[in-house]
Amino acid sequence: MEEKLSYLREYNPGVRMVSSKELTDIEAALIPDVWRDIFKEANTNKRKEAILKVWKNSVATELRNTISYLADYLEEVELLECGNVYSVLYTIRNPDGGIFYYEGRNPQDDMNNSELEKHWDKLPRSLRHFYGHVHNGFYYYASESMGLVPFESVTYLGDDDLEWSILEELKEPLQLDLTASFGFFTNGMGSYIVIDAANCGENEGVFWSAKRQPKYHIDFWSYVDEWTVIGFQS
Repeated sequence: MEEKLSYLREYNPGVRMVSSKELTDIEAALIPDVWRDIFKEANTNKRKEAILKVWKNSVATELRNTISYLADYLEEVELLECGNVYSVLYTIRNPDGGIFYYEGRNPQDDMNNSELEKHWDKLPRSLRHFYGHVHNGFYYYASESMGLVPFESVTYLGDDDLEWSILEELKEPLQLDLTASFGFFTNGMGSYIVIDAANCGENEGVFWSAKRQPKYHIDFWSYVDEWTVIGFQS
């Protein structure tokens, strides 16, 4: 436990584990009721089953490969707290024995993203359901990448401070509205899985990169599912 906490604090010095005894001290509005039920359970396997049930109830089809991988390789789930902000830590062991930590933020978090808030209702229902019922982002803890990022880290492609050099190298006319487009998944190296709120069908996305030609009309969830599993295996 101390070795794990030491690692976690390299990236977030104030983070701590919340014990089952402390659950009753947490204000009712601060965490989902289902989290209380999960983390008062002493049995690790039952906790894992319960958290995966939350995923299956919301995105069983959309993230089926991610859920399947977690079912096989999830070692532990624990409740984290930092400054009265709560999240779930997933300890995942890959087939080679390596340990990875992923963080699932609280679906009750405030959005704290003004541009995203303007377009939220136009985004696919499945995406809104994930953020509102499973996690406000689920990503590799150390880099906040290789997963769906939390609200405040969703990239707004129309941000004036961002310079997209690829725009000068496009081989065909741009087919998305930068002022309504958001990167929800990042690989941490300048590539994103994007949804254009002005031109999105259900679950339709765009592969967007600062260096590579965009790919339009991709299946958003298929890319997120595949890239998340790639992150588990890296």
